[in-house]
Amino acid sequence: MKSKMDKKKPRTVEEYIEQLPEVAQVNIKELRSILKSVAPEAKEGLKWGKPMLESNTILFAYSAHRSHLSFFPTGPALKPFEKELAAFNTKKDSVQFFYKDPLPEQLIRKIAEYRKADVEERGAKWFY
Repeated sequence: MKSKMDKKKPRTVEEYIEQLPEVAQVNIKELRSILKSVAPEAKEGLKWGKPMLESNTILFAYSAHRSHLSFFPTGPALKPFEKELAAFNTKKDSVQFFYKDPLPEQLIRKIAEYRKADVEERGAKWFY
């Protein structure tokens, strides 16, 4: 079994995903697919070691952890969905989705669409 020290730093989103445990890979691929369907023209890459999609600025980032995914659309993009997010662990700029639960695809899509519009139509920045 590889230790954390043996892992090479991923250079692409694909390498990032390949290094994850299978349960995380399944979930993160689903989240990635949802986000890419909302912003198909966005450039995909890694920033701060996390996968992200960007157009005029970073639209959203996401990351895998031991028991959950974190989705980073920024706090202002989460605010309109506070009631719908009440059942989830949220931080200032992110929301966590546990692997044991199905991803709330429609909610993720609505948040991502809101964030994309906020950036493209209203000039929102990353973590403002």
